[in-house]
Amino acid sequence: MIKSGNPALSKKSFENLKTTSNEVMTLDGAVNKTAISMGILLFAAYYTYSNAIMDYVLIGSIGGFVVAIITIFKKEWSPIMVPIYAILEGLALGGISKVYANAFEPGIVPQAITLTLGILFALLFAYKTKIIQATENFKLGVFAATAGIGVVYLVSFLMSMFGNGGLPIMDPTNASMMSIGFSLFIVVIASLNLVMDFDFIEQGAENGAPKYMEWYAAFGLLVTLIWLYLEILKLLGKLSSRK
Repeated sequence: MIKSGNPALSKKSFENLKTTSNEVMTLDGAVNKTAISMGILLFAAYYTYSNAIMDYVLIGSIGGFVVAIITIFKKEWSPIMVPIYAILEGLALGGISKVYANAFEPGIVPQAITLTLGILFALLFAYKTKIIQATENFKLGVFAATAGIGVVYLVSFLMSMFGNGGLPIMDPTNASMMSIGFSLFIVVIASLNLVMDFDFIEQGAENGAPKYMEWYAAFGLLVTLIWLYLEILKLLGKLSSRK
């Protein structure tokens, strides 16, 4: 089995799990936990966005990363850690969204939110109706593309560390067709990672994973959705720069 491009939902995510009760994970439970987590994230993001508190961006980003690492290695802590992760990432996303709204146009944020949710529900429908199926070849292709994007991120980050400003195609103000095309490619791959997330969550429910894995499943989906939202925001920023 090919692992997911999402680091939170790999092929080992449902292996060697600690049992904390006799209750098992269900699809409905995972959906409910995802809805709760998204609600918490959106509330925190709205608070930061409406109050323009930029200090929370760094706090939320670093704190969210630390909590994510803890959650990946301590899955049984998910019922506590995932809501904390949602709060921290929400604070960061609210500040980042405010920066984009000020730099480009206020309408860019609701557009990005609408597109992200639209893609989520469209792909969920496509997955449930088997229009799109997570075959092994599909997983291999998405994983390879995601890994390649990860390398580009790393190269751009290292370049920025040495004062080169990162790769030009990663610049949200770069409105060249190549830069826009690359952002569109990332959005497509991030979207397809949702299909792989759905598949892993379904497998967990079918295999009778512990109840706390519902929260972990919500965490995995949040990771992909946050990535997708940020890339859509960047893509819309580039498109706005061409006007």
